[in-house]
Amino acid sequence: MSEMGRGAPAQSATADREIVISRVISAPRELVFEAFTDVRHLSKWWGPHGFTTTTRAFEFRVGGEWNFVMHGPDGTDYQEWIAWTEITPPQQIALLHGESRGDPNAFESVITLTPDGAVTRIEMRTVFPTKELRDEAVEKYHAIEGGQQTLRNLAAYVTETLQMKAKN
Repeated sequence: MSEMGRGAPAQSATADREIVISRVISAPRELVFEAFTDVRHLSKWWGPHGFTTTTRAFEFRVGGEWNFVMHGPDGTDYQEWIAWTEITPPQQIALLHGESRGDPNAFESVITLTPDGAVTRIEMRTVFPTKELRDEAVEKYHAIEGGQQTLRNLAAYVTETLQMKAKN
């Protein structure tokens, strides 16, 4: 890590536009990665607590898209769109996420999966186009709490469903 001034760590150029969320999942990296690759898996855990997902189109490949609606627990529907920009099995997935293709407020996320013995460390690093959009996501849409809940849902799904399937 580079340093600036009197020993203070350098801050990335995007730090004021970032949200970084991480979690340790008690499952092998390959199973955690698998949960992202098939819409049958993804739609069962994606989103914060109480949300459900209806997929309109899904193609997991670089340049592929996931067009879906997230249904909030209060009945609000949120049109969502993701384009996969980089896929490096089983360690990294990069994506662009907005309301639709061409959304000027779309944000970039990089999901990194790192094995650590029998567990996998997952980090989701999201960079917004502006600090204001990041702040709005945090304050209005509770993006940090929602991201933590999403990773909690992923952990539960992988350990309870995929790991059990792998053992059988």
